[in-house]
Amino acid sequence: MDEVVDICRDLIRIDTSNYGSDDGPGERKAAEHVAGLLEEVGIETRLYESTPGRTSLFARWGGDGTRTDALLLHGHLDVVPAAAEDWAVHPFSGEVQDCPHGGLSVWGRGAVDMKDFDAMLLAVVRARQREGRIPARPIVLHFTADEEAGGHLGAEVMVRDNPEEFEGCTEAVGEVGGFSTTVRGRRLYLVEAAEKGMAWMRLTARGRAGHGSMINADNAVTRIAEAVARIGAYEWPVRLTPAMRTLLGTVGELAGTEVTPENARELVEEFGGATRMLGAVLSNTTNPTMLGAGYKVNVVPTEATAHVDGRFLPGYEDEFFRTLAELCGEDVSIDYVSNQPPWETPYDGALVDAMTRSLIAEDPDALVAPFLMSGGTDAKHFRKLGMRTYGFTPLRLPEDLDFTALFHGVDERVPVDALQFGARVMDRFLDEI
Repeated sequence: MDEVVDICRDLIRIDTSNYGSDDGPGERKAAEHVAGLLEEVGIETRLYESTPGRTSLFARWGGDGTRTDALLLHGHLDVVPAAAEDWAVHPFSGEVQDCPHGGLSVWGRGAVDMKDFDAMLLAVVRARQREGRIPARPIVLHFTADEEAGGHLGAEVMVRDNPEEFEGCTEAVGEVGGFSTTVRGRRLYLVEAAEKGMAWMRLTARGRAGHGSMINADNAVTRIAEAVARIGAYEWPVRLTPAMRTLLGTVGELAGTEVTPENARELVEEFGGATRMLGAVLSNTTNPTMLGAGYKVNVVPTEATAHVDGRFLPGYEDEFFRTLAELCGEDVSIDYVSNQPPWETPYDGALVDAMTRSLIAEDPDALVAPFLMSGGTDAKHFRKLGMRTYGFTPLRLPEDLDFTALFHGVDERVPVDALQFGARVMDRFLDEI
């Protein structure tokens, strides 16, 4: 597992920026690099392109014939763009440098989202393959394109057009989970067991065009502005989903209290920097993000638009869409740029036990609990094939590192010792499954 840092650095140096359009380098070069690393140790790979340059990779590994229930281990190859002038180091340099929180870190776009996991997985698989330590359970390795733009040119296409590649897969493990936070002096590892649904919406109001100097009671700009103001100011009620009730129950035990909807936000504050993410999964959320209208200052336009990023909790979809319609009102229409359902996997069973045991073996005094993810991952596509899905990228992090701020952030980096820890945990995990 010594090569995990070098693999991570090499992957970061391959620019796979995803602009959500046909622009950008695509994932082909990175997929070919990953294929080379696997082929080098005798693991056959297959590459698929949904459109030129947008490349995903499959490989099958392990299995001794005693089991047919395969495990999907998946990581995406694309990253969000980065402006080099904003960074302390070049975002595609893969530099190893000191950090304010102490110790060495690998810097660069993708260091935490999610070329760290890709590197852990590749380092562990390569080491085990060389040593002949092949898992008895069949493993499908899948490195995807386009996750950062919804997976429509990656996992979604693979699930739709190449379902045979997932034959036998009953469970899946991927990104955003397994990282540590510190609560009241105890390290607590968060395993993703659920995700919010996503509703990217385009709101449209129509009115009567006219001269800007005259009275106009049928103004589309006014109408859209009122709807946006209502949506932006609305306070969604706290709703405790199973994953968050379990997580906050763990925190409540440390704090000497029981979790309730009334004290949930107070308990989330115990997570420090991670409150930014965990606070967002106590309720549905709606954030207006774009406005558009008109072409000249003295012309009242016929149409005005707004875009809203809505995220809704598992089990509360009806409440979300009903409330949204009320906030918009009858005169504002709603179209969906993307509308993807939430999901939640029960936090139980042999795979959950394997994740817990592998973490505790490397960090005996730690706690492990599930959480609900505010964003989205490729897991939403693999669930279409009936898989139980989890996020598990094990990282033991410094208490003062605001880790969640590094996702899509400037100066993204991952501690070297956290990468090495993650590789050790992943190695144990493959023994446990």
